[in-house]
Amino acid sequence: MKRRKNSNKQYFTRMGTRKKVHAFVRVKPTDDFAHEMIRYGDDNKSIDIHLKKDIRKGVVNNQQTDWSFKLDGVLHDASQDLVYETVAKDVVSQALDGYNGTIMCYGQTGAGKTYTMTGATENYKHRGILPRALQQVFRMIEERPTHAITVRVSYLEIYNESLFDLLSTLPYVGPSVTPMTIVENPQGVFIKGLSVHLTSQEEDAFSLLFEGETNRIIASHTMNKNSSRSHCIFTIYMEAHSRTLSDEKYVTSKINLVDLAGSERLGKSGSEGRVLKEATYINKSLSFLEQAIIALGDHKRDHIPFRQCKLTHALKDSLGGNCNMVLVTNIYGEAAQLEETLSSLRFASRMKLVTTEPAINEKYNAEVLRGL
Repeated sequence: MKRRKNSNKQYFTRMGTRKKVHAFVRVKPTDDFAHEMIRYGDDNKSIDIHLKKDIRKGVVNNQQTDWSFKLDGVLHDASQDLVYETVAKDVVSQALDGYNGTIMCYGQTGAGKTYTMTGATENYKHRGILPRALQQVFRMIEERPTHAITVRVSYLEIYNESLFDLLSTLPYVGPSVTPMTIVENPQGVFIKGLSVHLTSQEEDAFSLLFEGETNRIIASHTMNKNSSRSHCIFTIYMEAHSRTLSDEKYVTSKINLVDLAGSERLGKSGSEGRVLKEATYINKSLSFLEQAIIALGDHKRDHIPFRQCKLTHALKDSLGGNCNMVLVTNIYGEAAQLEETLSSLRFASRMKLVTTEPAINEKYNAEVLRGL
């Protein structure tokens, strides 16, 4: 058990057992699926890639043609319902007991990250992980009348290495005097200047989600005309006080729902001008994310390069650490995208090497303790 103090409160963290990050692959449906090149294992937890040899490299060459990736699940032709049940339900459920959670969507531009995370707003059945997580949180609160639970949310966007508050347009927030900065303290990482909003019911949370989605920076390029050009982190913060037990102890948690900008080769996307600049920033930050993941997976490494970019710095206590973490890697099923698919699957397999130590975030109210 670890114990931390500050002038107002005492913080106790009950240490958990180590567990691997869960990594799933979701394949975008297509009529042109590359059956000869992409095969799934019978257990639905592995995916094999086969490339034909490039004869331009000569009759004898050492070009690798076969790869096999072991994951926690392959979601092929999976409904939004099944994706949520498989990927997110347990993470959200445990958050109400005081465990932090991170759910991240990674992959090539247009492969379905935002559809997986947010879903199609025009069709209720096609809603994604984020709105379903909000629904589950408020449904679980109704089922726990013995606890007083408060929910707050924030919505952060990282665009061209700058931080933006997607909820700053709300009339009661007001313009920020100073630019947002990433701050670290003994309790973790937080974004100074990011507005955090109390939501007492599901409708409030959905209004905030809709406001943030409206403000996201969207640009068009050849891979996907509605491609998100920024990383977005929607965070649900919870604090649960028992109504029946003494008031000095309570639990807190946060769920980070991360929709990463799409990765792609610059030449393939036809990017130029402003969009080229965006793509350069995106690829650089995703490369730094991968470096941090590789370092986290190497237990001999003491230093993890979190501060190389805003994305990894903002997620410092949400990558590995004491949280439940799940990665959804979105890929295409077509032969033309196989190079990027391989790159995405390598990232997923590296993420599976990372271990976390989920722990309950217990806090003690010092004022109540003094009165006992």
